[in-house]
Amino acid sequence: MNPMMSKGFTPMGFETDVSGLALEGAWPQELSGTLYRIGPNPRFAPIEPYNPLLGDGMVHAFRIEDGCVHYSNRWVRTRQWQLEDRAGRALFATSGDPRAHDPSVARAVTDGVANTNLIWHSGRLLALEEGHAPIELHPDTLATLGPWTFDGRLSGNMTAHPKLDPRSGEMVFFANEPRRRFAEEGEIVWGVVDPDGAITRTHVVHTPFASVVHDFAVTEDFVVVAVCPVTISLVRARSGGPPLAWEPERGTHVAIARRDGTGDVRWLERSPCFVWHVLDAWNDGSKLTLDACEQRAPAFPTLDGALPVPDELGQRLTRWEIDSAGAGEIHAKQLSDEICEYPRIDERFSGRLTRHGYFACLGGPGTPDPFHRGIAHYDFEEGQMNRLSFGSTHAVSEPVFVPISEGAAEAEGWLLCVVYDEQRDTSDLVVLDARDLDRGPIARAHVPHRVPMGFHGCWVSTRSRRSTSKRP
Repeated sequence: MNPMMSKGFTPMGFETDVSGLALEGAWPQELSGTLYRIGPNPRFAPIEPYNPLLGDGMVHAFRIEDGCVHYSNRWVRTRQWQLEDRAGRALFATSGDPRAHDPSVARAVTDGVANTNLIWHSGRLLALEEGHAPIELHPDTLATLGPWTFDGRLSGNMTAHPKLDPRSGEMVFFANEPRRRFAEEGEIVWGVVDPDGAITRTHVVHTPFASVVHDFAVTEDFVVVAVCPVTISLVRARSGGPPLAWEPERGTHVAIARRDGTGDVRWLERSPCFVWHVLDAWNDGSKLTLDACEQRAPAFPTLDGALPVPDELGQRLTRWEIDSAGAGEIHAKQLSDEICEYPRIDERFSGRLTRHGYFACLGGPGTPDPFHRGIAHYDFEEGQMNRLSFGSTHAVSEPVFVPISEGAAEAEGWLLCVVYDEQRDTSDLVVLDARDLDRGPIARAHVPHRVPMGFHGCWVSTRSRRSTSKRP
């Protein structure tokens, strides 16, 4: 049994719509909208070895209205999914090596697997991954509408983690290695999408080496991209070496660019580390602060094939204080010993100083357990990490914050997460008080089957749908 396809990772083999889930507890009447979640869910038994980062995407929707919760799920019907569906078996290797594909699709052009994240912008629900353009989904039916290239302005791939500016309505994104060269010198293109969904400008940044860049940071004035020393090399792969390798001797290089596109890109350096996800960042003039879940080393081999020791894999909340003026310095400080991942904030305050951060915890990389068993809250003013455990037989998803109202104070609202019960093989949508995790779940909606553990999700309020939706 592949551990990444068992227990809470076991794929669903069907699509369904369930109206009126059974509810428990004091369900908040103010909750009105849809929680969308996405993750890998292979349509057929995959060609081994299985890498969940390349598994077929499946989206799950929890629609909350008038005190009722309705559930539905659909595969993202990419070109790859459609070819395999017609063949009745897996054709594309999830190892990342195209030489392992079935010969029948050796020359097939695909649009990816769309399995990593979801974002709502300009009235469009977009399913994202790193290697291709977004795939647009219908927000009500979850039907796949096809690749979205911003009216042809996006010529290649786009990050799975674009940033939404709650004040301007802009979306800032980047594309890592858009020309797919993976040469000694790397390339990142970052750009801006206006509130109406049009790309207004793009900028090219040449990096010291081609690397894995999953997330980045955006403040009111700056774009910050950390190029960590996980290198990508097609030349190395063709000679039998690892296509992705951890080379800590190269160090971490941090690019700082002005959001308005003026001035030169400033490069600073710091000790080797790896960051999958950024919590938030903000700036006060030329002084920037960035909070992220940082690893001392990621789960990639070194050039000689060695893997990091488990403790190095643990992701811990770390603050980078960056002075981008003068000589330029980065000071990194670990804020908590708690191993945590999937960081989220109250996104109404994205790009500004925030007090509260939320995480999945109690498990994951750096621990013996592949699942997260709890939710954590970090209070930056008090410097305290508080956590809520769901027990050793329950796996929790990334927490998503929902404000009680648009004008509410920071963290005045709820956290939504999906909790899988290994003993019952079913899942619950759980509501937590974002300011008081010690209360435990204040409400649950019971799903009569398993919702596989995925990656990321987003909340779209009914009010947001009404004001920005471009579709009936």
